[in-house]
Order: sequence, then C-alpha cells, then structure tokens
Amino acid sequence: MIRLRHVRKSFGACAVLRDVSFDIAAGEVACLIGPSGSGKSTILRCVNGLESHDGGSIEVDNVLVTPRSLPQIRSAVSMVFQRFNLFPHRTALENVIEGPVHVLRRPIAEAREHAMALLEKVGMADHADALPRQLSGGQQQRVGIARALAMEPRAILLDEPTSALDPERVGEVLEVIRGLAEGGMTMIVVTHEIAFAREAADSILFVDGGTIAEQGPANEFLANPKTERTRLFLRRVRHTL
Repeated sequence: MIRLRHVRKSFGACAVLRDVSFDIAAGEVACLIGPSGSGKSTILRCVNGLESHDGGSIEVDNVLVTPRSLPQIRSAVSMVFQRFNLFPHRTALENVIEGPVHVLRRPIAEAREHAMALLEKVGMADHADALPRQLSGGQQQRVGIARALAMEPRAILLDEPTSALDPERVGEVLEVIRGLAEGGMTMIVVTHEIAFAREAADSILFVDGGTIAEQGPANEFLANPKTERTRLFLRRVRHTL
C-alpha cells in the first residue's frame, strides 16, 4: 500500500531524512517512534506530498508521489494533524463536509448524511453544531479524524495525534484510533504512546537520525529490541510514563 525506498530530505544544510526505506501493507497499522527531531513527522509529510522529498521514491497504492500525482495521492491518503487544523469559523459538521463537497464534489445532502455517520462513529454527533473553540482538545481531534475519514481514504497518516492533548483526553482519541485499526484501516501513526503501539500496531519502526534504525512486529520489537540504541530509547520512554 505504501512503499518508501531510499528517501532523502534536507532543509537547507540540515539532512532530516538520510535513507528511509519501508513497506506498509494494506490493513497494516504501523507506529513510528523515536526521539524528537528524528524525522518521523517529515516522513508522513513526504508520503502525503506536504513536503517534497529530495531523493529516493515513495509509492502509494502503486502510484509514485510526484508533484503531478498529488491530487491522486491525497485522495488515497488522509492526514490527521497534531494541532487539529480545524476551520475555526465552521462547526464540527461543516469541517467534516468541507472536503467531500469541495474536493470530491459530493452533493451537500449526501455529504451531510455521511458526515453525521462519521461524527457518530467518533462519538461527536451530539456536538455537530459546535465551533472548535467550544470543544476540548480531545473532541477537536476526534472531529479531525472524522474529517480525514470523510475523504474515504485507503490509508490515514496520524502525526502525534495525542501530543497536544491534556492527559485525561488522550484515552478518548486512542480509543477511536483503536477502533479504526480493528476495522482494517491502513495507518501510519507517529506516537510516543508505547502502550498504544503495543496494543494497536502490527509493526513498529524506530526512527533515529533520519533513518529507520530498527523495525519489526510490535510485540517482538518491544519485548526484544535488537539494538542497544533502541533499548536505551525504550528505557527512557518507559521511565517517563
């Protein structure tokens, strides 16, 4: 479903991605973990074409990510952002129907019906008429997930979806993501929630210094990391929990 081969990306003289290669199968949930600044979010932004990669190749559903293919790529892959990125002057429902109406050209009545079903799915139907400022961070993030699903993607990229939330709101968003995983949605999730990765991920990729330092099935990766660098990172993360 998603394939990266020797992907490189620099911002000026700073090499953020040095040589990134991995495959994500349809229906797989992969978690990217690693220290801040290691390149995790940049990987997602390159997959969705929000950043152009400097070298190597990225394929989504057998389509190369290039400037010309971006409309096709973004119809296949939706993004959920760390800071929600909802339109502040539009209600939860209006945020969700924006893409289907203006990008997919769905009739408004059809888009509204589908949006209400998605808000119900993420536990936000009762807040359909609320503006973002009237919602908690967790509620805004759940609307953001509904908005991503409204584009009918084949995969979703989630960039630290709980890092901007108060601790008591983290669980409600992770529960929605777990439900998507159980439903077979292909997902790449940048996260620091190791317990969530253990429970929901099929695979874990440890990003360090712009490369994939280690990867493997979630349970095996967490129980028996192969490199000292990975073991040190996991010890530090667990110590702060």
